[in-house]
Amino acid sequence: MTKRKLAASVNRLSQQYAYTSIQMHEAIARKAGFTGTDHKYLGFLIQKGPMTAGELSVLTGLTTGAVTGLIDRFEKKKLVKREFDKDDRRKIIIIPDTAKITALLEPFYKDFRDNTHQFFELFSAADLQTLEKYFQGSMEIMKKKTESINQKK
Repeated sequence: MTKRKLAASVNRLSQQYAYTSIQMHEAIARKAGFTGTDHKYLGFLIQKGPMTAGELSVLTGLTTGAVTGLIDRFEKKKLVKREFDKDDRRKIIIIPDTAKITALLEPFYKDFRDNTHQFFELFSAADLQTLEKYFQGSMEIMKKKTESINQKK
């Protein structure tokens, strides 16, 4: 296979990977009682910790109105709470309940994480470096595309 054909094949696989990922996350969302990608935004809160709705809006790319609805849905499920900022009472900080979020989502991801880890064990160090290079490069391309779209608003 020529390098050009191989690159085209890898590109198709990359697209199929993205679509399969969306399907898996949609299925998890439904089983966990969410719609769409709401559960993925909990990951931002777990990774980054407490933040304002505005900060979550910037991080997710959602409008502030959409973030308010998102926080309302999370609060209703007792996964986050709103607290006034100690230094500026006009600001509301979103506090994730990491233990509850983890308890809710862990059952859906544990086998996936374990299987992925086992799968990566099949690769050589050089293969893993290639995968790392692919994912880092792909994310950089996506970030640049996202930034260029957001600048055109």
